[in-house]
Amino acid sequence: MFKKILIPTDGSTLATNAAQAGVEFAKQCQAEVVGVFVAPDYHYPIGVEIIPPSYPTEEEYKASIARTGEAYLEGVRKAATESGLKYSSVIVYSEQTAQKVVEIAQQQQCDLIFIGSHGRSGLGQLLLGSVTSKVLALCDIPVFVYRMKKA
Repeated sequence: MFKKILIPTDGSTLATNAAQAGVEFAKQCQAEVVGVFVAPDYHYPIGVEIIPPSYPTEEEYKASIARTGEAYLEGVRKAATESGLKYSSVIVYSEQTAQKVVEIAQQQQCDLIFIGSHGRSGLGQLLLGSVTSKVLALCDIPVFVYRMKKA
């Protein structure tokens, strides 16, 4: 049914669990897996005339984030390849995480986004915002929302 599944992660426990469930789902479909990590854009410090020597350069920041993203995506890659699935990954920078996830899904020609959610509703969701809710609102391809079981 699905041939290419996008699985975003931010390295959190929820995202890691959702990613593992996503790979299991992809295995059932024999679908290709695309892992994605969206990092915040680099920002210069505000209100200072001289950048402190300890503040990373943009190149240092991007190198550090790339290592972090690769580490977060490693579990997805390992699970996918151990399941015999084709795997690729994307690391991008944006302040609009949900929009970027949808854009990457379109660019990679994915036919499903498999994403985790805490399952918050009402005020909790309103105050915290929800990347998952925003992806659902922006996306025109199917989105599978994985909710972590409460302990």
